[in-house]
Amino acid sequence: MKVYQTNEIKNISILGSSGSGKTTLAEAMLYEGGVIKRRGSVENGNTVCDYFPVEKEYGYSVFSTVFSVEWQDRKLNFIDCPGSDDFIGGAVSALNVTDTALMVLNAQYGVEVGTINQFRYTEQFHKPVIFVVNQLDNDKADYEGTIAQLQDRWGSKVVPIQYPITCGSSFNAVVDVLKMKMYRWKPEGGVPDVLEIPAEETEKAMELHKALVEAAAEHDDVLMEKFFEEGTLSEDDMRAGIRAGLVTRDMFPVFCVCAGRDMCVRRTLEFLGNVVPCTDKMPRLVTTEGVEVTPDANGPTSLFFFKTTVEPHIGQVSYFKVLSGRVKSGDDLLNADRGSKERIAQLFVTDGQTRTEVPEMVAGDIGATVKLKDVRRGNTLNGKGCDYRFDFIKYPDPKYRRAIKPVNEADAEKMMEILTRMREEDPTWVIEQSKELKQTIVAGQGEFHLRTLKWRIENNDKLPVEFLEPKIPYRETITKAARADYRHKKQSGGAGQFGEVHLIVEPYYEGMPAPDTYRFGGQEYKMNVRDAQTIDLDWGGKLVFVNCIVGGAIDARFLPAILKGIMSRMEQGPLTGSYARDVRICVYDGKMHPVDSNEISFMLAGRNAFSTAFKEAGPKILEPVYDVEVSVPADFLGDVMSDLQGRRALIMGMNSEKGFEKLLAKVPLKELSNYSTSLSSITGGRASFTMKFASYELVPSDVQEKLLKAYEASQAEE
Repeated sequence: MKVYQTNEIKNISILGSSGSGKTTLAEAMLYEGGVIKRRGSVENGNTVCDYFPVEKEYGYSVFSTVFSVEWQDRKLNFIDCPGSDDFIGGAVSALNVTDTALMVLNAQYGVEVGTINQFRYTEQFHKPVIFVVNQLDNDKADYEGTIAQLQDRWGSKVVPIQYPITCGSSFNAVVDVLKMKMYRWKPEGGVPDVLEIPAEETEKAMELHKALVEAAAEHDDVLMEKFFEEGTLSEDDMRAGIRAGLVTRDMFPVFCVCAGRDMCVRRTLEFLGNVVPCTDKMPRLVTTEGVEVTPDANGPTSLFFFKTTVEPHIGQVSYFKVLSGRVKSGDDLLNADRGSKERIAQLFVTDGQTRTEVPEMVAGDIGATVKLKDVRRGNTLNGKGCDYRFDFIKYPDPKYRRAIKPVNEADAEKMMEILTRMREEDPTWVIEQSKELKQTIVAGQGEFHLRTLKWRIENNDKLPVEFLEPKIPYRETITKAARADYRHKKQSGGAGQFGEVHLIVEPYYEGMPAPDTYRFGGQEYKMNVRDAQTIDLDWGGKLVFVNCIVGGAIDARFLPAILKGIMSRMEQGPLTGSYARDVRICVYDGKMHPVDSNEISFMLAGRNAFSTAFKEAGPKILEPVYDVEVSVPADFLGDVMSDLQGRRALIMGMNSEKGFEKLLAKVPLKELSNYSTSLSSITGGRASFTMKFASYELVPSDVQEKLLKAYEASQAEE
């Protein structure tokens, strides 16, 4: 493959819902571009893009796949992205390093939830979008219905370039209103016959052609003037206008394909080669220091690594985009994120797992390399004198959690190594070894996502694992003030242990006044504040430790030990063993012994006095509550609301968005354990949701009772 220059490179993401036929379209593009000699199929497990064992097993894309096609003296770099929301990380990475999105729709289903979700990301990253209506040979294909849905959602910006003469099993021809020709295929597809538009289609074709001309003219003042003068535009003028509309996202062209029979794929590639903007025409990326970087082949060398895979017999394959300058085999570069030096031993253009070595790549191009020592996804490698650093890819929060453990406990360390490696390949995994819950928690985008993870660990790495219901990170707090004292006394042979602590606990809130006077059991306790420490707890909330000792009842050197004892109990709350938070403690009196008092004595006295007072202070359990946003077709709104209310959800609001309803609710984490599976079941996979931690809230009294009983039972078993 020759070295393509920046103005000859186009980077394109292939997006779309599961089942829309993205991988089949990619296969047809590779075939039309001469990269492969025969087309594989998803059913036979022999496509270029789905080459990992788990993808062949399940018959769907799990990873994004990079491939390229040389077309009309242009290099078209494609990234085929998984369609399932569970694997959205691949699409997010791809959209950040490509310049245009090809959004594939299944003509049977039209605009699906997955289409809308992925379109939102194109909106977020301001990427041009071209719609491709696929599977027009299906008996239930509805092209007109699909166009109606697209225009209902995105208005007049949706402009058809082509339309089919017929849909269903007889599909074999489209009218192209840019070229004003009819393309007709033989049963085997491939190269079409280019014919004049039939008389019975002329009126419809002219109407759509006029709409296309007007849409193209809208985005360029010169073209608009020419259109007013001449009443039409040349094909080249229309291409220029469409390109301008694409860049500003004021126009979304629509193409027709039947990827499975290789019909209209060649024409789509032709349009991409002619019209889609090259990488040098797109908005500039900005470094973490706010420096705008131009994709200039003569600029300083800078590579951004957006994807990592681990492949048998090779190890780590690292994928990058050249953001500036040029890179050659043998170049020594510096990792801006980790400070290490790296040598680029080989450069590859990839088509799935097939790698073709190239000597050089320039700004705007996408490639891969192997055997780097210390490069992670998200790292930047720079040439001499360049200090660019990029951090522009942000992934969605996880939605589905499970505790994971190896069947054989001795394999725990090996399991963590595998999970860490897999997170490099899929950054939407969140892996946490929770000291609090005493579990390893794996969080992902859905049940499907985690099921895939388990399959890979068990089949690729031969390590049996099991999923468990994750424990909930409850918190404990108090609702009123209480007083307690505790004497720790131990005598044995030589030196003994003695320490006595008197303290008051109360709920803490921001801005509360300094402690003054308290009344308990008819007795008044006056506080003389000597000093106060405010401790921001690692698990959220605060502990305020106030020294109110007067008259030297307890030596100042024992106060840190008292605090240490209290902290040990804060880490294992008296109610359920959960972390405690938002407590103020006033240590106001005590006793010590001139010989037997030591740090351990006061640590134990402080711990036990705190525990006693806490239980008398109206203790309550707090649970994590999440903000949940559900996008659901209007038909299923009632069922989804009923399900949420059964999960103790508080509905915060609702708004409509073109056939979909958006529900906003606050839901306890405990009730979200299987929500992704339940929502999919209720709506037939047509709804989606996001969740984000909001706050800790008091649990209802009946729930608290159950939690206390469960904790007591677990303690009794131990």
